[in-house]
Amino acid sequence: MPDQSPGSRPTLEAVAARAGVSRATASRVVNGGDGVRKPLVDRVRQAVEELQYIPNHAARTLVTRRTGAVAVVIAEPETRIFSDPFFSRQLRGIGKELAEQDTQLVLLIVEGPGDFDRIERYLCGGHVDGALAFSLHTDDPLPGITRRAGLPTVYGGRPSWTTPPGERTASYVDADNRGGARAAVQHLRDQGRRRIACICGPPDQTSAQDRFDGYRDIQLDVDPTLVAEGDFTVESGARAMEELLERRPDLDAVFAANDLMASGALRVLAERGIPVPGQVAVVGFDDMASVAEATVPPLSTVRQDVEGQGRLMARLLLRNLDRDRARQGAEAPDSVITPTTLVRRASS
Repeated sequence: MPDQSPGSRPTLEAVAARAGVSRATASRVVNGGDGVRKPLVDRVRQAVEELQYIPNHAARTLVTRRTGAVAVVIAEPETRIFSDPFFSRQLRGIGKELAEQDTQLVLLIVEGPGDFDRIERYLCGGHVDGALAFSLHTDDPLPGITRRAGLPTVYGGRPSWTTPPGERTASYVDADNRGGARAAVQHLRDQGRRRIACICGPPDQTSAQDRFDGYRDIQLDVDPTLVAEGDFTVESGARAMEELLERRPDLDAVFAANDLMASGALRVLAERGIPVPGQVAVVGFDDMASVAEATVPPLSTVRQDVEGQGRLMARLLLRNLDRDRARQGAEAPDSVITPTTLVRRASS
């Protein structure tokens, strides 16, 4: 049995010698290959543990044709990603699922249009096995980039584009945005509110479109003076609330398409001395605890399982990768719509 000098890194040959098998057999076990009897697999794994052997990544890639890495592409600037708790929760879910499957997360951030060339070069360079992409906008080039790269991809959010003929339908994970918004506005109507305003998200994102559609499902004759647009940030929610109060000082409720915009609206109402919910009730969307439970008063909102959606995205991608490896690539990948729940707090 070959000795390992102090401080040296154990080799595959040492593992094979410790297990009493050939180097080829040890390689197949370590790199996830098939065709090795269980007793031999057990001996190799025991040797790996005893020697604390770490597989060579390049050699493993040659055997498995997998890099063991997944790109997570977020189509938002860095300042937005690290200030909005939505992104941290979704990344936490993705990271947990990938870690459990021994897969590395590679984060790619789109600061502006100039970043797409860099991201395309990276994705086409064979560095990752697949991609997870979210917060996409209508004219986003990322779907075309992942197609050209030949990468299996799962999207966070309902796609806004049409899949080209002959290609697999896009796989995605989303919340029931329309149903959640519908429940929020119906709740306000059940409280006797009739002049219900809506602070919408960006119209080039499907989540914002779906939430506005849910609002319109209940407010059938939408009064344009009761609608203002934000961009999912606190500041945009405050600006929209100012705009709404200037146009309609008689409004008695506000549905905001996310919690951050709702918190901005609450700030403006407090500054103007308008009691909530006495004069104006407010409901948000997402149920980000760090936001919804910290507002004054605590925010009623629509809960979606953001971390769970991140896990589902990673799970779907890894399953699709296994399908491709088994030459089942023609099978249409699955998509998932997760349920939402209205959470009533003191703001409504």
